[in-house]
Amino acid sequence: MLRVVSPALAAVLTAMLAVLAACPSIAAAEPQAGDDLAICRDRQADAQARAVACDNLLKADKVTGKDKAIALSVRGNTLINKRDYVHAIETLSMAVDLDPDYVIALNLRGLAHERRGEDDLAMADDNLALEKRPTYGVPYNNRGVIQARRGALQSALDDFNLSIKYTPKFLLGWTNRARLRTLTKDFNGALADFAEAEKIDPTAPQIASNRCITYGMMGKYDQAFADCNGLIEKQPKNVYAINNRADVNMMKGDLDAALNDYNTAIQINPNNVRAHSGRGQIYERRKDLAQARADYRAAAYSLTKFDETDVARARAIAQERLAALTPQAAATGRRIALVIGNGAYNNVHALPNPPRDSKLIAGVLRDVGFQTVIAVSDLTRDKFFEALQTFAAEAEKADWAVVYYAGHGFEIGGVNYLVPVDAKLAADRDAETQAVALEQVIAAVGAARKVRLVVLDACRDNPFAPTMQRTLSLKLVDKGFSNIEPGAGFMVVYAAKHGETAMDGDGSANSPFATALAREIKEPRVEIRKLFDIVRDDVWAATRHEQQPFSYGSPPGREDFYFVAGK
Repeated sequence: MLRVVSPALAAVLTAMLAVLAACPSIAAAEPQAGDDLAICRDRQADAQARAVACDNLLKADKVTGKDKAIALSVRGNTLINKRDYVHAIETLSMAVDLDPDYVIALNLRGLAHERRGEDDLAMADDNLALEKRPTYGVPYNNRGVIQARRGALQSALDDFNLSIKYTPKFLLGWTNRARLRTLTKDFNGALADFAEAEKIDPTAPQIASNRCITYGMMGKYDQAFADCNGLIEKQPKNVYAINNRADVNMMKGDLDAALNDYNTAIQINPNNVRAHSGRGQIYERRKDLAQARADYRAAAYSLTKFDETDVARARAIAQERLAALTPQAAATGRRIALVIGNGAYNNVHALPNPPRDSKLIAGVLRDVGFQTVIAVSDLTRDKFFEALQTFAAEAEKADWAVVYYAGHGFEIGGVNYLVPVDAKLAADRDAETQAVALEQVIAAVGAARKVRLVVLDACRDNPFAPTMQRTLSLKLVDKGFSNIEPGAGFMVVYAAKHGETAMDGDGSANSPFATALAREIKEPRVEIRKLFDIVRDDVWAATRHEQQPFSYGSPPGREDFYFVAGK
């Protein structure tokens, strides 16, 4: 495995291994004229028309056997593009059961497993597909991506070679091998691969964006910037290309230009892991350690099982540097909280209860001895991030860090968002720039020594759903949040189970969740894990089985934690 000599160079090298979607995007469309069965069978048919035709056959229950396997495979591909990997795997498994030799379904199921972070299951499907058809090039590419992620670079190269041998017109085979060759400093081979990729599709954006890195590592900065700049001129919000240009600026030693690019990437997407990790490295070099830690915190915490390779590496660098830079001496027994109540929304209906609920919870936390309770309400996007950053700095000096949020919140494309009061969200893609990803809230409590707790009284209907334009082929949940899995030592508590909504109360009283939480926090000698079990039962009973809170993760397991220790 190649050893990386510096965090900055590591961030650059990993851009070579970014995984691109191996499936065409399939969006909903009106039924097409013609024979649904013929269109569903035709792999050369228009992707949208084929998806609709296959779906029509499945809904009408008009296909069996191998034809049904084909239709299910197309539906599974659609689900992958929506990032609904669980149902994709279920659907593709039905296809494999119907036709065990259908290697396309096996390959797609392997891709879905990979996107869930289930690399062993993905490899098993890739291997089975290749056992059944050794000349099928796509599974070699997908297996090569996993091998590269694991650091088995020669095995990855062997797989990319076979992918190109058996499917020479498969663009990803050439670009992935080019990235790997760049990683191993076979720059001439990488450039030759990019040239072959251009023969297949000269407009493919991944060619210029990644060749930019290859030229940068060769010290050919004019050619590198020509590639990155040309793509960014065409796609000004291509954050991947902007990050790559920032990495090249880092190689060149132009920290001001790199910082400008990372700032641009963060302005486009405030939750961008690579940009925060890269910017943190610049601030660390400049001895601005407080800002470096803030950026590393923003990049360090993941709620997903799968990150693209370059993102995963950027997170790892941020986690490593954050651990190195975080002060070790914390005030023993210090407990702090940030309590947010967003109710006065500018562009959707207001919520009367969040400010009232947050006031109740803030008061109770002060009563039970929290040394610092920061209570804020009706935060705009900028104020929201400012509050999180200020609190994160305080968490470095605390044993407990707790964030309570009441307000609008929902999930889009597998990412949970909290909604500032100035959000407009005319389209689903606006969530990245106008809302606050839950991961950023997780990051704000991350520096605390012992208890890192986030409480979300926010599983309400998405108020933007009736008017929100849906431009992405992504799952969009109109009710509540999606399932999340915080890392070790973190606890996230939802007022309602994922995909369900929380009640706001009757307009004059506090919400059922805030009422139960405020009551139980004051009880002495109730361990924190049991406390939230009791809150769950209380809310379940008070709402007559209409609302069930849910907890994910837990504090460290070798110690008990109490809001009120008692005698």
